[in-house]
Amino acid sequence: MSIEVKNLLKEYGEQKAVNNISFKIDKGEIVGFLGPNGAGKSTTMKIITGYLQQTSGEAFVCGINVADQPLETKKKIGYLPELNALYYDMYVREYLGFVAEVHKVQNPKEKIENVIELTGLKSESKKKIGQLSKGYKQRVGLAAALIHDPEVLILDEPTTGLDPNQIVEIREVIKKQGLNKTVLFSSHILQEVEAICDRVIIINKGQLVANDSLAALQKGNKENHVVIVAFKEAVDRNLLEKLNEVVKVEQLQASHYKLQTANPEAVRKQLLQIALQQNLNIISLQSENYSLQDIFKSLTN
Repeated sequence: MSIEVKNLLKEYGEQKAVNNISFKIDKGEIVGFLGPNGAGKSTTMKIITGYLQQTSGEAFVCGINVADQPLETKKKIGYLPELNALYYDMYVREYLGFVAEVHKVQNPKEKIENVIELTGLKSESKKKIGQLSKGYKQRVGLAAALIHDPEVLILDEPTTGLDPNQIVEIREVIKKQGLNKTVLFSSHILQEVEAICDRVIIINKGQLVANDSLAALQKGNKENHVVIVAFKEAVDRNLLEKLNEVVKVEQLQASHYKLQTANPEAVRKQLLQIALQQNLNIISLQSENYSLQDIFKSLTN
């Protein structure tokens, strides 16, 4: 296992920031680490990277106990923290050279040029870091995390501050790194997680509430489908709530409803029957799987 966490606990006084969580991540996996603000994501990442000591439990990176050999595990990890601390008075290449020296990188000039190209920093590489936009500062942090070609990448909100085009570019970088590295990253942009992750781990209030592929999470949720229907006329909401196998009805707009159900085909047929019986006109009728956002809300509310 490239990353393994066993019964990890972190307490601050009486508060349990991380409450006995366990999970494993194999080489070549890209795993999204999700949870509301304050759920314990950053705390867990800091423990795995050796920047924070746990109260109890164990964390392993490439089979090495982080608490016992923190320097050895740091050599194997590329870490982009949520608060990307950089030296603003240093030039981009100067800073990357400094990080390469810390990691005793062989052929540092070649590696610096490689990560600059990889992260799209070439046009800004002659500037001081303090002169860069937030998005390019984030790219510098990612380049620094990659400079020593680590086996494990831990990225805390890697697309913060990036514009939509930059997000797509960094997404491709992460996907490419995931071919031969282990990648654990957190993000509040759930579409990003859906686009690149093999698996999703969700924590809430320090506790593990999900650890599976998105497809499995959708399948395992009894209410994992929604039917969206729009009528031309006003419709009594109670009529929709009485339909067989409808779990919940949400009004999106006037005469526009979202129905939660485990059996969308049956609900669609009932809606068509109601339209005939009540002389109603259906403008649109579609069904879809629960999105990651829906699953996230369901597990963390």
